[in-house]
Order: sequence, then structure tokens, then C-alpha cells
Amino acid sequence: MPESRVARKLAAVLCADVAGYSRLTGRDEEGTHARFKALQRDFINPGIEQHHGRVVRLAGDGILVEFASVVEAVHCAIELQPGMTERNGSVPTEKRIEFRIGINLGDIILDGDDIFGDGVNIAARLEALAEPGGICISETVLNHAHGKLAFDVMDAGEQTLKNIVRPVHVYRILLGAPGAPVVQAVTEPPLALPDRPSIAVLPFQNMSGDREQDYFSDGMVEDIITELSRYKWLFVIARNSSFIYKNRPIHVKQVGRELGVRYVLEGSVRKAASRIRINAQLIDAITDSHIWADRYDGPLEDIFALQDRVTSSVVAVIEPSLRDAEIERARRKPTEKLDAYDLYLRALPELLSFTLAGYRESRRLLRQALEIDPKFSLAMALLGFSAAIAQAQGFTAVPPDDLQESLRYARAAIEADPYHHLVLNYSAYTLSLVGHEHERALMLLERSLTLNANSAFAWRMSAWVNCFAGNYALAIERFERARRLSPVDPQDHNLCAGISSAYYFLDRDAESASWARKSIQQNPIYGPPWRFLAASCENMGLHDQAREAARRLLELTPDFTLSRYAADMPYQDKQQVERFLGVLRKAGVPD
Repeated sequence: MPESRVARKLAAVLCADVAGYSRLTGRDEEGTHARFKALQRDFINPGIEQHHGRVVRLAGDGILVEFASVVEAVHCAIELQPGMTERNGSVPTEKRIEFRIGINLGDIILDGDDIFGDGVNIAARLEALAEPGGICISETVLNHAHGKLAFDVMDAGEQTLKNIVRPVHVYRILLGAPGAPVVQAVTEPPLALPDRPSIAVLPFQNMSGDREQDYFSDGMVEDIITELSRYKWLFVIARNSSFIYKNRPIHVKQVGRELGVRYVLEGSVRKAASRIRINAQLIDAITDSHIWADRYDGPLEDIFALQDRVTSSVVAVIEPSLRDAEIERARRKPTEKLDAYDLYLRALPELLSFTLAGYRESRRLLRQALEIDPKFSLAMALLGFSAAIAQAQGFTAVPPDDLQESLRYARAAIEADPYHHLVLNYSAYTLSLVGHEHERALMLLERSLTLNANSAFAWRMSAWVNCFAGNYALAIERFERARRLSPVDPQDHNLCAGISSAYYFLDRDAESASWARKSIQQNPIYGPPWRFLAASCENMGLHDQAREAARRLLELTPDFTLSRYAADMPYQDKQQVERFLGVLRKAGVPD
């Protein structure tokens, strides 16, 4: 056996592996192996030889090649990838063999016919950063090939690579038409933020060490992107752009600059024994601050059900989280720089304070927004919704003109934007509660749910309108669906009050009282649950508790009367309304 010879030299190293090789062999081991061998024999090896490369090592799914010239290494890779694309043209997607390629120029150790060292390790790490069909190169490679070959690159920034002491500046070769301009590494200026909340969902990191889990995490991220895209008030980066960060160590501020987004959702997937754990977190890419984080666990045998559950849960919780983050951003913004959208955001917490002062301030802000943008459908819809909220709360100081105006704004908002799910939700509730147009409201809410089935707010509004229309059992189902989608919703007191009202009209007083107390515990100044607590306690013979609930109701709204409430009540079943009013009268609510 010849003695091993160890030496050092500078060389260009190309690492390539087959993306998703385990998945391919799992589907068709013999066929995949045969296709790979044929590609090596007929295409890959001849190309390497043509560019004076030496195949150092062949693994089941990878190739390590040494080149004396870095230009030849890059030239070989640039010819190999488009050639693979051509050969895959007639091959079904699930059977395609696609390579990731990394190229580095550095110091290597020769041991006989094999090579080792950081020069090789960096090339291998660059290969892991490449997309299927893509090529990643180090800055050293770029500098040596500059002006000698025609190719463009995208600057991927400095990357911290596993087991490599110093960060490596990485570039992605953009494979375009032949004769592209000579290589030019351009650092793009940060993209301007859109005029609405913007988010990028990054590929979730596979922490399992099992590439077979990539299909699960990638599929879940694609589903999250698809579902978030249903929210018209959100600007969502497309999958093709966000997935360039797959297997790359990145910083969210860098993502924010490169994609022009304010928010980034990232996460990880880890398999342990027969279970899988998913972590997700929402980050403000401007301030690098965490907005929300959660963890999901489930059994591997029910992996697709878990994928659906995580997708719906993440999407549902992002809506209120982003809304709250945007409200806080607008609150901190100088008054003189507010635009129509900022005014809308400032109006939301004022309205949801459930105070008369908050109601009046929200309407002032929304009118100001409409002065800036008279066609702003969200502001129109919320202006209508504000009067409906005030009526539900029992504010008798709300003038009748406000109520009639709310119906006009609700109708105008729908006409301006008939497929914006928030416009539909706000306006449908207004038409039902103020105008008693239950059938039209239900139709609008079904359209909203078709547009976005993961909106907890849409399910909540649908539940309320079904309750007004007398569909109490369905209303409870929809309230519970909304709570499942958004289990820590800041407006949970409203959901609990809705469930209380539905149980009351189903003559289930104990459950009605229980849910009313849950609502009151979360927000004691919210009026509706006090009415149902008073009535359900009176029906159960708990007269002292009924009178105490009536007293607290009148503390919140001192001029509340049954005659005024009767005129405003949206419930369709008038016999039940009369019985309800009679029970409230017994509990001490004045006529």
C-alpha cells in the first residue's frame, strides 16, 4: 500500500449534493440511483473533465471536486445547473434530481488522493446555503473570477458558518441568459416599507437533522403565507422571495432591509421520538423586538392534522398581534406626521375602550382620516361600527343621527371594497345591530369567511349576527371557533358575553351566568354581560345577585332604561325579547 502523502495548497473546491435525496430514494431507491449514475456518466463527469476538474470524492448524493482554476470551477457550475434544468424539463417534479452547489477558494490539505481543511469545509457550508438548482460562492471566489466570466450575483452578506471561525461573505450566482453583464456585486439600498403592515414568513429551521422533515416545515410555511395573503390589510412577501433564506443564518434586520418588510415570522421544527415540536415567533424587523412567540406539540402519526392546526393557530394569532403592534407604532408617531391609516389605528383602541369618551374620540379620528382619504373603506366601515358598539354598550347619549349615519357608512364601505374581509365584518355587524338587516349581514359574513376562514374576528362577528337572527346553537359554535383560533384575544370578554347571551335565549341560565361572569372578570366596564347576568340570576331565583348585577349595570350607564333598550335590541325573536325585558324589570332595571 503506498504511503500517505500530506501537503497543503491553494485550490478551488466545488461541493454539490442532490436536494431531497432521501425523499427521492424513499419514493424510488433503484430508479433514483440509476438516474443519478447516468447523469454522472453522461453529463456531470464530462463537464468536470472539460473544465479540468478532479473528482475527489463521490457520496451517495454528493460530489467533491478540486479545480486548479477558480474560473474553471465557476464556469463548470454555471454550465451544470442550466443543463440540469433542461434535463429535468420532462421529468415529474417529484422525481427531479436538482443540485445545490457551493464553491470556495482556499487552503486545502492533501492526504493521498483526498482533500481536507477549511477550504473544503467552507465549500460544503456554502453548498448547504444554496437553493436547489442554485450556486453559492465565497467573496474570495468572486474576487478571482471578477471580469473573467459573464454572470451576475446577489449579495447574501456575511454568514456565520458552522465550525468556521470567521464569518464568510457569501454571494448567490444569478443564473440568467448567456451573455449577461460581467459580474457585478451590488448591495441594494433598503427597500421602502409599503403603506400597510408588511410581513415575511421565513422557512422554518429543521432542527431534527432529518431532511425528510423539510417537506413538513416547508409545507406549513407555504400554508401560512397563503393564509396571511388573504388579509387585504397585510402586505405579504411571496414564497419565492422568503425562501431564499432557507438554511441561511440570517438576522431579521437584514431580512427587513432586503425584502422591505416591518415584521418577520420565523420558527423551527424539531422531531423527538414519536412527537414533533414547532416553535414560532413574530419579530419587528425594524426594532428587532419580539412581538409574539408560541410552541406547538403533536404526535408524528397525525402530522398533517398538526400542520393544519399550527397553520390556523399561527395565522389567527398574528392578526391581533400585528394589529396591536401597529396601534402602538401609530401611538408613538408624532401627531403632525399621521396619515389616514395611522388615524384609523389610533381610533381602534379608543373605540374598544368601551367608554363614551373613547367612542367620541374614535369618531373624531376617523372623520379626520376620511378628510385625508375620502375613499378609505376601513375608516368608513369602522365609523359605522363605532355607533353599533356604542349602541350595544347602552350609551343613550349617542344621538339617533349617529346611528343613521353609521348605516350609510357601512353601506358605502361595502360598495367601496366589497371583498375586504375587515370591511365586511365591521359593516355586517353594523347592518345587523343597528339596521336589523340580519339576512344581508349573514350573507356578507359568509363571504368574509370564504375570503379568510382563519379570521377569529370574522367568526366572532358571524356568531353575534347569528345570535341576533335567532340561530343560538350555531352562534355558540362560532363563538367557540373564534376562541379556538384566538385563545388569548384581548376582546375575549366580548366572546364570553356573546356565548352568555346565546345560552340565555336557549333557556340555559346557569351556563349564561357562568359565561357572563367570565366576561365581567376580563372587562368589568363592558355592559352586555351585566344584563345577562342579572336576567339569568333572576330566573334561577338568585334575586340578590340579580339586583347587584342590575345595580352595576346602572353604574356603568346611569340613564339606561328598558324602553330605550327595547327600541335598540337587534334580536329577531320578539317574544323572547319581551320575556328578557320583563326579567330585567324584576331584577331592578327601570322602565
